[in-house]
Amino acid sequence: MTDDGGEVAGQVETIRGPVEAGELGTVLMHEHVFVVNEEVHRNYPDWWDEEQGIADAIMRLKTLKDHGVDTIVDATVVGLGRDVARVARVNEQVDLNIVACTGFYTLGDVPPFLMYQGPGTALGGDEPLIDLFVTDITEGIAGTGIKAAFLKCAIEAELTPGVERVMTAVAEAHKRTGVPITTHTSSPLRTGLVMQEVLGREGVDLGRVVIGHSGDTTDLDYLRTLIGNGSYVGMDRFGLDIFLPANERVATVAALAAEGLADRVVLGHDASCHIDWFPAGFREHGAQNWHHTHIPDDVVPALREAGVTEAQLSTMLVDNPRRIMARDGH
Repeated sequence: MTDDGGEVAGQVETIRGPVEAGELGTVLMHEHVFVVNEEVHRNYPDWWDEEQGIADAIMRLKTLKDHGVDTIVDATVVGLGRDVARVARVNEQVDLNIVACTGFYTLGDVPPFLMYQGPGTALGGDEPLIDLFVTDITEGIAGTGIKAAFLKCAIEAELTPGVERVMTAVAEAHKRTGVPITTHTSSPLRTGLVMQEVLGREGVDLGRVVIGHSGDTTDLDYLRTLIGNGSYVGMDRFGLDIFLPANERVATVAALAAEGLADRVVLGHDASCHIDWFPAGFREHGAQNWHHTHIPDDVVPALREAGVTEAQLSTMLVDNPRRIMARDGH
């Protein structure tokens, strides 16, 4: 495999099975299909209509495919309501590559089932998360045979013991399997640097890491530092104008491209077909552009207008995702 703009060999696992890395096409690198709290869903079923949710996701993702996107990287892990069987039902009806993920989402503590077992806990022992992550990658998720193709961990404001524990487990699973890592970080708080510090300390090649949500800032010095440390930056919250207006996001990506850094930038929305975090009507009235077709419909034309070349757009949407997602030979 190469990481120099040349042809990239190898296969990438998707919901529908492995595909050649070169066949991923245009890729949105940080998206979700469903973010649904499964415990709430099971105990208060009136909050979630399964069949309507699946039908709506099929419609939304068919529209996305019609708008020229070939692959989405679904960064939904345990802690965000991952259910790959549900996503597979959608994917049966949509000709789109959906790449599944493993890892754990916490911005603070680990949940009770991990509080008393594993390193640093009262009962001690080996870290159970590592085997869970590796099994998802090598054997499949929840008996479905669907394999995860990348890992995810998160940090928001601070490096809590729970957050560090998950990062460390993700790093070890990465070393055992060779799959890349994507992350949730806070760019206003510059915690992408903390993510790089911990993963680097644990022996991760930072060139295999995407520092997610880097597009929530216009701080070019911060972004240059992340890139200088070797990672890709995820400019992946287009549509969330409440965090940073679209014109500032576009200008920041254009500035990086003008500096010759497009080869370390990937794009996305962090959008979902359905997310239960917000009340009904939030997206329609508070985040109208937060949907999966905002980039092909609005952002790409705006980037062109800002001076980003067709070659640079292809680098960010095709070449970089292909290089990231292709396994490195492990």
